[in-house]
Amino acid sequence: MTRVALLLQYRGTHYKGWQTQPNGLTVQEVLERCLQEVHGHPVAVHGAGRTDTGVHASGQVAHFDTALAIPPERWARVLNGVLPKDIAIRTSAAVPEGWHARFTAIARSYRYTIYSEATPNLFLRDFSWHYYYGVLDVEQMNAALQPLLGEQDLAALRRSGSPRPHSQVNVMAARCWRQPPFVWVDVQASGFLYGMMRLLVGLLVEVGTGRRSVADFTRIWQGRRREEVRYAAPPQGLCLVRVDYPDNPFAGADGTEVIAELGTLVHGL
Repeated sequence: MTRVALLLQYRGTHYKGWQTQPNGLTVQEVLERCLQEVHGHPVAVHGAGRTDTGVHASGQVAHFDTALAIPPERWARVLNGVLPKDIAIRTSAAVPEGWHARFTAIARSYRYTIYSEATPNLFLRDFSWHYYYGVLDVEQMNAALQPLLGEQDLAALRRSGSPRPHSQVNVMAARCWRQPPFVWVDVQASGFLYGMMRLLVGLLVEVGTGRRSVADFTRIWQGRRREEVRYAAPPQGLCLVRVDYPDNPFAGADGTEVIAELGTLVHGL
């Protein structure tokens, strides 16, 4: 058996997230169907991050095991021939037997995109939150993010229904910045709680509008005041852009390339 790692992108608009579930089509399910079509039997796929309904990925990572004689680097081309147009494999590579897309990962990076122009843009609608209710104070939003750095209990930014036994998260980097007409929120962490980024951005926008202060933002998450986090940002603005490993199996290719290739109309870092 050979273990093959995949670096993939998907547009999450029409999927109930990454992980297979009984109540709707998911990216994992589609990928496993395509692998079954090639192999002639079921093949399990394991992903690095469990993105939610409507959330996108430019740098998701997954792996599967195969006994077929197809070279690992050819699997990207093989799968792209049978996958739907809203899922694409950027590259594939062989990894050691004990390597795991989820458990070997040391960090994940998400980006949330806010489109801040007053007029709508049809081509950005599925990839951003069109926030036109007022000018966001990006400096205050960025200041609110800085106390999050380090090992934190972020129970206030966790939706119910998660099987995870705790809400500890090691936040490695966080920033909010503006590149007109966009406001971006970038967070890198060891892992993410269920719904964490959308709840974080929803609360952060309240800081940007002046409805909450930086001190109030910090008080809420430090005090685990989940009941005071009232809004979750819409899913279409969120994208998983990168997964980090001790040794990158993809030789420099990852979701961070996307912005260099296509400019600011898509997600990337």
